[in-house]
Order: sequence, then C-alpha cells, then structure tokens
Amino acid sequence: MSARDDILNRLRQRLDGELPVPESDFSVMTGRGWSQSERLQRFEHMISAVHGEVIHTSRQAWTVALGQVLREKGIRTLALGKAHDVAVEARATLDGAEIELVDADRDIEDWSREQFETVDAGLTSTLGAIAETGSLFLWPTPDEPRRLSLVPPIHIAVLDAGSIHDTFFDMLRAERWSDGMPTNALLVSGPSKTADIEQTLVYGVHGPRQLVVLLRQD
Repeated sequence: MSARDDILNRLRQRLDGELPVPESDFSVMTGRGWSQSERLQRFEHMISAVHGEVIHTSRQAWTVALGQVLREKGIRTLALGKAHDVAVEARATLDGAEIELVDADRDIEDWSREQFETVDAGLTSTLGAIAETGSLFLWPTPDEPRRLSLVPPIHIAVLDAGSIHDTFFDMLRAERWSDGMPTNALLVSGPSKTADIEQTLVYGVHGPRQLVVLLRQD
C-alpha cells in the first residue's frame, strides 16, 4: 500500500463518519451552449489574439500542411516522438526530405543542450483545446516530453477540431480527470510571453517564439 492510499484510508475511516461532499454550483464554469462552429471561431480568435497561428487542414492532408510550414519557416531540425499517430504520420511523410528528425524519447541529459541550441521546432499532439480561453491541452508522455513544446523556438501542435471544449471545466469533465489526475499537464495559450512591471507583453522570452496550430477537420 502506498503512502497516498494509507492517508486516504485513514480519512475514510474517521470516527465521526465520512466527510460529506459539499454542494457546489459549477454553472459559472460551464453551460456556454456554443455550437461546433462557434467553438472553432472562439478558439481561433482567442489564440490568434496572443500571436498563435492557426492553419486549417483536413485529416488526410495535415502532413502536407506540416511540410509547407516547415518550408515557409525554414525549419531544418524537427524534434518529435515515435509512438503517437501524429509522430508516425509525420515521420512517414518527411522520410527522405531535407529535414533532420530528432527523437524526443531520450533521457533529458542526453540531448538537453541539443534542444536549446540546434532544434528548430518541436511537433506535438494535443488531447484537446478550450474555446473560451484559446488554450491547447497537452498531456506529456515519455514519447512526447513536456520540453518538446516548451524549449524549441517554434512549437507545432496538431489539434482535432472535434476535441475543442467550451470551457476548462467542460474539458476536465470530458477527460474524466477525477478518475486519475495526470502527473503533468500543459495548457498552452499562444507562444511564450511575459510582461514587466508596466505590463508590456514580450513574446518568446522563456520559450517558443512561435506557436503554429494545425487544426484538422473532417
């Protein structure tokens, strides 16, 4: 039994009975009632407002759009995973192209300097997005570590239009986070940005200078 399980069991066995679940009103965090097209428009508007770039493509042609992005932005070194469908399809398309593919599923110490100095862009999948805030939802894995989206100058994310939720609350409920919290999760709302005491936004200081979303639609 883990220390976590031991603590939870002791809480459940309290002498004065189980802890009651307080009543909560979550209506302010959900119930937007947006249609699919309204979600898409809201998401694109919000993420574009903070310098995120959205490229519409189909499921069949998204790798063609990826190739065009790589050419237009002069990307010669692309870091990506191996196991996820996004990585598998990208590798198949780029095989033989003048793009160096860098494996991301390595011990961080083995390629830490490479990430910061020679990798032009990182390619990741997404589990979904939030229309209300224009945020991408990433769930890092050993195949797609979190630094894949946080370190390279350009982050390219592949998003399915059908996985966009109205609000953060709706996403948590749909993804059933209550059944098992992730060890790490990322909400990405545009490229890296920071502000000084005068609230002047500066982009690309602590991470990617550019964010490109390949929005796949049927």
